[in-house]
Amino acid sequence: MCSASNRGVVYMGPGHVEVQSIAFPELALGKRKCSHGVILKVVSTNICGSDQHMVRGRTTAPEGLVLGHEITGEIIECGSDVEFLKVGDLVSVPFNIACGRCRNCKEGQTGICLQVNPARPGAAYGYVDMGGWVGGQSEYVMVPYADFNLLKFPDRDQAMDKIRDLTLLSDIFPTGFHGAATAGVGPGSTVYIAGAGPVGLAAAVSAQLLGAACVIVGDMNESRLEQARSFGCETVDLRQDATVPELIEQVLGVPEVDAGVDCVGFEARCHGCNHHQEQPATVLNTMMEITRAGGGVGIPGLYVTGDPGAVDDAAKMGQLGVRIGLGWAKSHYFYTGQCPVMKYHRQLMQAILWDKVKIADAVNVQVISLDEAPKGYADFDEGAAKKYVIDPHGVVAA
Repeated sequence: MCSASNRGVVYMGPGHVEVQSIAFPELALGKRKCSHGVILKVVSTNICGSDQHMVRGRTTAPEGLVLGHEITGEIIECGSDVEFLKVGDLVSVPFNIACGRCRNCKEGQTGICLQVNPARPGAAYGYVDMGGWVGGQSEYVMVPYADFNLLKFPDRDQAMDKIRDLTLLSDIFPTGFHGAATAGVGPGSTVYIAGAGPVGLAAAVSAQLLGAACVIVGDMNESRLEQARSFGCETVDLRQDATVPELIEQVLGVPEVDAGVDCVGFEARCHGCNHHQEQPATVLNTMMEITRAGGGVGIPGLYVTGDPGAVDDAAKMGQLGVRIGLGWAKSHYFYTGQCPVMKYHRQLMQAILWDKVKIADAVNVQVISLDEAPKGYADFDEGAAKKYVIDPHGVVAA
């Protein structure tokens, strides 16, 4: 098995990824056998907006990193300690790598596992500062702590019929749902979602699933705003010379919402005539401005501790000019950090299988081959209103 070939998407430096031959995965952690792991034949793996931060050179990601943390696959080999999964099972892989044994995992905080990354809490496949794990934008990948981490699909044929939706369970759908849920979205809520990229669109459809009365999505890309309107969202074009409260008032009659969700993160730009200018704290400050007193702000948008391309020295260290006094005065609560995928993925799987949500349509999934991944990265960076799903073996598109 270990002599088989494997290929993956490799970060080669700012603006440059390549598909290269990489090592076939082994059931090992360094020199130690990984009896609790499995090897997957990757069925689908997605390009994430957070991957783009690395590829644009806006993180400290090392050259040679195999990318990819959104993985769905078929088990082809099990370690001797794997009890509840078997060869042939089709599974979704949470992007969080979690041991299932530490204090945080036992409390359900799988995004900040204490045992899988020597540098800091939390780990992920193929991502900067997340433990050095090999990514899954590849043909094959090893997944540790398999019994704890993996979500098995109950019926293989049914799952393959809905694989364009189910592939989004590894990150984007739970992350969008997490943003909406932690912001306090519920029946009758009014919601503002900053950013109409894939996570913003996933947050928007999640807000609808949670019962929101009105979901407003703000962005500067008309094709992405059109995609948000395609499933019933209201939209505001942030290139207009108007404040965000004024734009929201045009929709709701009042300049505030019950809940805000930041799906942009640290590469945020100004609004209005200065919309090409980067201003990393602008979305956070806008959220405090437009969220009602006592409301919540969910922040699935990524903020990093190291940004070599930031606009100033403070931002290069993750220090932003956040107007915290306004949030304090309005008694806002903020929820940040990686989504603990396992908190949501089983329920969201059921919503997909029972046709309660069409997440692939909402985020405009487009299936590409592994060899097309570099072009997919380039198109994504240009603002394409699509979620690219990589099919390494020709099984999704068939």
